[in-house]
Amino acid sequence: MSEIRTLASGLGFPEGPIAMKDGSVIFVELNGGKISRVDAQGAYSVLGPTGGGPNGIARGPDGMLYVCNNGGSQYEPGHFAGQGPSHDYVGGSIERVDPVSGARTTLYAACDGHKLAAPNDIVFDKEGGFYFTDLGKRRKRDRDHGGLYYALPDGSSIKELAYPMLSPNGIGLSPDEKTLYVADTETARLWAFDVASPGVIRKAGFPSPHGGRCLVTMGGFCRFDSLAVEASGNVAVTTMLTGEITVISPDGRIVRSVPMPDTHPTNICFGGPDLRTAYITLSRKGELVTMAWAEPGLRLNFQE
Repeated sequence: MSEIRTLASGLGFPEGPIAMKDGSVIFVELNGGKISRVDAQGAYSVLGPTGGGPNGIARGPDGMLYVCNNGGSQYEPGHFAGQGPSHDYVGGSIERVDPVSGARTTLYAACDGHKLAAPNDIVFDKEGGFYFTDLGKRRKRDRDHGGLYYALPDGSSIKELAYPMLSPNGIGLSPDEKTLYVADTETARLWAFDVASPGVIRKAGFPSPHGGRCLVTMGGFCRFDSLAVEASGNVAVTTMLTGEITVISPDGRIVRSVPMPDTHPTNICFGGPDLRTAYITLSRKGELVTMAWAEPGLRLNFQE
């Protein structure tokens, strides 16, 4: 296994790393509600507060950062992860954040009159629109459903693609953008949705509960979080509790598993000149780490 090197520690449940051209990595910290940055020399800084619970982040066609905000969670002593909605929770949102000034604008807080519960992860297509997951919100005795959405970055259009879903989390597009992948946390399943055109999916029939095709269901007790797609089309899914990155082929075969030094690897992205450098958030330990990856990652749309 390649050496794993720590870039930053002492973080508050980090997620959503973005590898920048200058060698820096931008990411969010759920516990503390902020967007943070580690530069190429390892210096840590805070870009700005977001409030609530910033969960996923992507760079858009205008160079702005687009943030999935879950609305906030309670962080109780002895728990590294959120324990239900925060006391000031009113709903989730999609926000646009200036990477220089940190200024933020709320683009979407609802779809078709229904409040967003907890937007989680986001990916832009080549046309400049973005797909995002809403994990749903868990409380002590009940929970809101999750869903899959498509929206435009100017705030003019948002639409629901699949609802309800149990706990949709990581999201990514295949190299040809004909397949949209969604990782479901609680079931540890990877779903594939066939894309007919930007923002339009072909729904699979029975027995699919929401129109996706189930590619794989993991055995044993584990949970999926976020994902990143390799240039080959394989999907690298962060797998919690077992503490590994599970690489899955487009036909549902498990290609390999890469062990992590934490039970809760949550996000992965690819950077470097050849896209063979992986940046991974280890959220139980509160670390951002990096390692050489066996295959190049897929260059994201609008990645620097």
